[in-house]
Amino acid sequence: MTFEKWQALGNDYVIVEAAQLPWELTPARVRGLCDRHRGIGSDGVLLLSPPDGEGYVARLRIFNPDGSEAELSGNGARQAVLYLRRRGWTDARAFSVQTAAGEIRPTITGETTCTLDMGRARLRSPDFPSGGDDGRGTLEAGGRTWSFQHVSVGNPQCAIFVDGDELERLDVAAIGPEIERHRLFPNRTNVSFVRAVEPSVVRARIFERGVGETLSSGTGASGAAVAHVLRGGESPVTVRLDGGELEVDVGEDLHVDLSGWARPVYRGELAPELVEELDAAQ
Repeated sequence: MTFEKWQALGNDYVIVEAAQLPWELTPARVRGLCDRHRGIGSDGVLLLSPPDGEGYVARLRIFNPDGSEAELSGNGARQAVLYLRRRGWTDARAFSVQTAAGEIRPTITGETTCTLDMGRARLRSPDFPSGGDDGRGTLEAGGRTWSFQHVSVGNPQCAIFVDGDELERLDVAAIGPEIERHRLFPNRTNVSFVRAVEPSVVRARIFERGVGETLSSGTGASGAAVAHVLRGGESPVTVRLDGGELEVDVGEDLHVDLSGWARPVYRGELAPELVEELDAAQ
């Protein structure tokens, strides 16, 4: 089984073409591949296969390192898009990819850069069923009350704004799991802790559903940018993450375009021993 390892702002994924798989990609096998000591090591797996319908270049499925399947990942999607172009799935500059969150429409802007048309963000969704039309709410976690902004950008985002230096002092690894699995979010949620730096710049730390605190997240950055604009911030928004910066253009109708880079790390082949071990994992 051959694969490629890619990364975008430190958010790393294993990319596999379905035709290369010797078995079905189950949650146990995803966990084995993502294991940083016994497997390849990554923040998830991107599975590419021929699309189910007309008009798409490929179908993209995204798996978290805990084995669960995500609807969308901004960083992961950019890696998959640039992989598809490099590996000859398409020579078009703009095309469509099928995901669990629906169609995404990338535009290649450079050798290692692209812009993703993420569609229109929603403030009301089944991922926050008790929420109102504005998506705002409060919750208890870590012994305190947090005000948050729910945003759906193909997956659920919970953006929490904090003041001053508090953002850097937060124990995100401790607080994140409690918010991710809060009763308000029946499908769990991604969490971004955000501080406004300038009218068009925010700093964010991300806790991803099924992953934990990560160096960056494209959908997390998108959710933070939408929340910033709703608070009166200017667009496009530069989102400063631990792994680098992403640019998010938020339209008046909350249409989101995400721009950033992604690069390959290496190409490899699983050893027969690991293939056999994962086969037994089922």
